[in-house]
Amino acid sequence: MPTRGVIVSDFNASNLAGILANDAEPPDVAVSEAPFGQVDQVLLDPEHPIWAGETDFAVVWTRPEAVLPTFRKARAMEAATTDSLANEVDAFADRVASLRGRVGTIIVPTWVAPRDARGLGPIDLTHPLGVRRLLLAANLRLVHALESVEGTFVLDAEDWIAEGGQDPFNDRLYYLAKIPFSNPVFHRAARDFKAALRSTAGGARKLIVLDLDNTLWGGVVGEDGWENLTLGGHDADGEAFLDFQRELKALSNRGILLAVASKNEESTALEAIDAHPEMLLSRDELAAWRIDWNDKAANIADLVEELGLGLDSVVFIDDSPAERARVSEALPEVLVPEWPRSPARYARALRALRCFDAAALTGEDRERTAMYRRRREAGEERSDVGSIEEWLESLNTVADVVGLNDANRVRAAQLLNKTNQMNLATRRVSEARLVEWAGQDGHQFWVFALSDRFGDHGITGLLGLVVRDREVEIVDFVMSCRVLGRNLERTMLAWAIRQAREAGATRLVATLVPSDRNAPCLDFFRSSGLHEGPELTFGWDVGDDYEPPAGVEVRRLGERRPTGS
Repeated sequence: MPTRGVIVSDFNASNLAGILANDAEPPDVAVSEAPFGQVDQVLLDPEHPIWAGETDFAVVWTRPEAVLPTFRKARAMEAATTDSLANEVDAFADRVASLRGRVGTIIVPTWVAPRDARGLGPIDLTHPLGVRRLLLAANLRLVHALESVEGTFVLDAEDWIAEGGQDPFNDRLYYLAKIPFSNPVFHRAARDFKAALRSTAGGARKLIVLDLDNTLWGGVVGEDGWENLTLGGHDADGEAFLDFQRELKALSNRGILLAVASKNEESTALEAIDAHPEMLLSRDELAAWRIDWNDKAANIADLVEELGLGLDSVVFIDDSPAERARVSEALPEVLVPEWPRSPARYARALRALRCFDAAALTGEDRERTAMYRRRREAGEERSDVGSIEEWLESLNTVADVVGLNDANRVRAAQLLNKTNQMNLATRRVSEARLVEWAGQDGHQFWVFALSDRFGDHGITGLLGLVVRDREVEIVDFVMSCRVLGRNLERTMLAWAIRQAREAGATRLVATLVPSDRNAPCLDFFRSSGLHEGPELTFGWDVGDDYEPPAGVEVRRLGERRPTGS
């Protein structure tokens, strides 16, 4: 059943009523309009037909010149007093407060004046009877008068006026139909009305689950090391990431829980959180985390279970469109906002979310993070997040494979020398040396570019092979961690086995050279189906079938050998 509301206004609110009723955000509402221009009559008459039946909320939206005679006089440059204005505001507040008992929630937008209402010009704010000064005083007194009225929200209408776009005041529409504001103003107002209604119904979101790399900081900690992350300092993106963390900390201070779901080595990521001097969010401010190489949707379900919350309390923030889509499709109750590409817009995007609006703020809210951090008992049945394999197949992934050539050798050398986590041997060679190595007899060097329904990810994989008689050795197996878990790793391994078979070999071998960062590569090879031998060696009999992953189309492109450095 929709939430029933009434709009009481001195102007024609039909556009507002229609926008509010048709807005897609919850809750669904059914809106009735009181006869406009009859504000006092409707507020003071509990028997008015508009109040027939149960009313969940009322919006009382007025213009100051319509309900405050003193303000109207000031606009006309007639004699006015601040005492009379205060009395009028108090009387109006009393009429609004009389709705208690008739409605559940009362919403009162503040008074605004047209932007070109200059009043006394340069002295308008310093003169006791300046139009803008009187408006500020009236709104402040209204807030104080209604702050103790239970279930009442006074919302800043100036925020809807100041958001930009077309002129918020529609003069022609007002003279034709007595509608003073443009529709964008009503859309912004409806957004905030519904946020207030959700907060009274306990519908505010309580948990933000965050990615780390290129979300909380710039860069990939497993590749770059925490010392080289972009965070703070004299750097535009670094300052933007820091401001984003400030906004998150402000939400945490008012009781919103923060958690992390990141594909990383846990020890590496936690070291960055603990050691980076510009890191504003500490480990203590995280209610929980899942930092591993598992499916993020499954990890979010685990986090929610651990914290004893519902999925409908979660907001997931990640810079990756693919990760956002996976979580959105697997966990539809989770709010997954579209996220800007530029970190310069991260803080603004977070501030734009209305889902954290609460009806009250208590001292206990500040202790919520510590309480949930200690809480480890399950409160709800684990949610079904669906099959990650099925989701991967739905991505329409294409892997384009080509040999090393003049078009890709710069990027290939960069990837080879930068990548740490998915790197079999962590071999570092110059671009010229790589070209020379790839051109030797019996050597093959393959470059993989990945694309899917989220876009072109570019060159993300490298495979270096050496053919020796009846054996082919994988020398380089390198993949960008930003596509880890997207089946490119299995595609590359299947390609290596295919090349070994075409070369007439009987066996494919690989030896992992351990480093302090390439544990993910070891984990993959151990789970790949290859036979593990001593000292981190792996092998496959080429005569045996090795199934490539479903849902990945492999295209071998025409190639041009590099011409040298």
